Amino acid sequence: SENSFVTLKVYDVIGNEVATLVSEKQNSGTYNYQFSTVNYQLSSGVYFYRLTAGEFSETRKMILTK
Repeated sequence: SENSFVTLKVYDVIGNEVATLVSEKQNSGTYNYQFSTVNYQLSSGVYFYRLTAGEFSETRKMILTK
């Protein structure tokens, strides 16, 4: 609901950061981001992504299949 610095990062199952998709100040609103594995050497498996915006932070699980 307010402008803030936003980060969206992807981690492997042991907690290593494998990608930073967003790291910038953004205006309030709704955004979509398409994650392409072309730029990253990721194998199929379980990964976690963390979205942080101001005081808000949420981590979710995702499954990557090739």
